[in-house]
Amino acid sequence: MAAAEQQLLSTEIVNRGIESSGPDAGSMTFSVRVRRRLPDFVNSVNLKYVKLGYHYLINHGIYLATIPVLVLVFGAEVGSLSGEELWRKIWDSTAGYDLATVLVSLALFVFTLSVYFMSRPRSIYLLDFACYKPTDQDFKVTKEQFIELARNSGKFNESSLEFKKRILQSSGIGDETYVTKSIGSPGNTATMKEGRAEASTVIFCALDELFEKTHIRPKDVGILVVNCSVFNPTPSLSAMVINHYKMRGNILSFNLGGMGCSAGIIALDLARDMLQANPNNYAVVVSTEMVGYNWYGGNDRSMLIPNCYFRMGCSAVMLSNRRRDYPRANYRLEHIVRTHKGADDRSFRSIYQEEDSQKFKGLKISKDLVEIGGDALKTNITTLGPLVLPFSEQLLFFSTLVWKLLKGNGANPQATKPYIPDYKLAFEHFCVHAASKTVLDELQRNLELSDKNLEASRATLHRFGNTSSSSIWYELAYLEAKERVKRGDRVWQLSFGSGFKCNSAVWKSMRKNKRQSRNPWLDCIDRYPQREF
Repeated sequence: MAAAEQQLLSTEIVNRGIESSGPDAGSMTFSVRVRRRLPDFVNSVNLKYVKLGYHYLINHGIYLATIPVLVLVFGAEVGSLSGEELWRKIWDSTAGYDLATVLVSLALFVFTLSVYFMSRPRSIYLLDFACYKPTDQDFKVTKEQFIELARNSGKFNESSLEFKKRILQSSGIGDETYVTKSIGSPGNTATMKEGRAEASTVIFCALDELFEKTHIRPKDVGILVVNCSVFNPTPSLSAMVINHYKMRGNILSFNLGGMGCSAGIIALDLARDMLQANPNNYAVVVSTEMVGYNWYGGNDRSMLIPNCYFRMGCSAVMLSNRRRDYPRANYRLEHIVRTHKGADDRSFRSIYQEEDSQKFKGLKISKDLVEIGGDALKTNITTLGPLVLPFSEQLLFFSTLVWKLLKGNGANPQATKPYIPDYKLAFEHFCVHAASKTVLDELQRNLELSDKNLEASRATLHRFGNTSSSSIWYELAYLEAKERVKRGDRVWQLSFGSGFKCNSAVWKSMRKNKRQSRNPWLDCIDRYPQREF
């Protein structure tokens, strides 16, 4: 166990500059930073998750598996007959065929096909989406300005400010992110007034753009889902949206709170279920987080980390289950796979909102978060694999897994190591939640992804910071701004957050996506990717 634990740790020598005072004044000082890496989860696949994924596959594929068998049997029976012989057998009752038998068989075949197509869930189309881009003069801050805002608030000691500065330097966040300037106020920023003001700004701007892009009136929307983890006023944020746009009275409205950065896909899953139960409808999904309301004003280092990463952002998505929307849809929803590790106490408390010793409220980040996230991700991608991987990859993976089980513990571990599926064969584009540079580095290493696969995630983290549940939509906007998404391409959105949860959504592009006139990346897309990635 000690050797395995040591393999998860990595060290890094950090130059802290020239000592300004003390006995070592004028000399260079260094420190050693110890980090915990993600476990090599792709080499330790749990069989029960593989069984769960294949269970999903069989449930959705049983009808398609029986139809080829029926065709083969029918073909074997009549394939060798000429047209005249087949017609004679159909009408010749002495040969065992008659018109009634043929008609009954044909009716049974048509009935089976009808039941299959009627029982299939309706296709869910993504018509368009919008991402909020704050104004530069009101909200944009550099890393230095961010530290100055924190210093001007008078809430942090010099040690905490220095800690924040070191976090920002290695965070992967650039100098063009957005925060509300209220965080520099010496007063309390986590007030209902500040929260409502920020929510109104980010949500309404994103929705205005969405309605403009889709040419759909707010009164035509039948389902509304809003997710915001920390800020949950009464009336709810979904009620605030309904009031602002004067939506219809029978709208199905939902407000999700306390579900962390993975809530965007949870909200998407809820909207999908509602669309399946309510045909010919539009659904709007809004994902956001309030930075000012979530601002921590104490000096506990484990609770200072969210201050450094989270930035303003919001996404709004328009979904439809109307068949007539097929020609103008940009994407079709293929799969959603959700993983929840809340039954485990360590996972449950890995991201925990509480008060510090000075009664300041904030989010406490566990030192085991990377390891916990790796375990949740292993479960999620193992379940997702059978749904999306090519048959050749599934066969290689499953055969090596069975070989390992048959060989048992006595065999050479290297010889029985399971085959690691290549997820690059399943997806053309990856939108991984831009949590931090460290997390993205470890995910790239474990999933063996290329720099281009994670380019959208790194660019989003650098340009907009961690925008919580909306970050995966900024990443998709990046890919569209680069004009990389072609017809038939598959996009994997992967998010994780408190609970601990890991969720995946898979989309298939319905058309070649051209650069739109409204996109948060238009003024800077030519500067990415950057060398510092």
